[in-house]
Amino acid sequence: QVQLVESGGGSVQAGGSLRLSCVASTNTYRRACMGWFRQAPGKEREGVATIDSDGRTSYADSVRGRFTISPGNANTLYLQMNSLKPEDTAMYYCAAHFFQWCLLRDNDYKYWGQGTQVTVSS
Repeated sequence: QVQLVESGGGSVQAGGSLRLSCVASTNTYRRACMGWFRQAPGKEREGVATIDSDGRTSYADSVRGRFTISPGNANTLYLQMNSLKPEDTAMYYCAAHFFQWCLLRDNDYKYWGQGTQVTVSS
């Protein structure tokens, strides 16, 4: 079992930045596929970014160039979010799995955090 706890959400104005953190209960560095997902009210959950066990990253088109996913120490994951837009407003979730592949596909992910709210005002 892996427990995930997100933090760092908040309210910012458009153009601002936030850094989300995800702390895992076990060492996930170079072992798991880690991802960030988000869900806005009335919308389906969508993948934001992933990082695989070799450190390769992938991003949704809507955030590429503005968001950066990166590992911290052995059990921490970050999502740096710059140039935030009102449409980035959502609950953001950290997720993990131990399959060989690492995609922006939420059904692959077995472990999920409780989420942290990000609100961007215009």
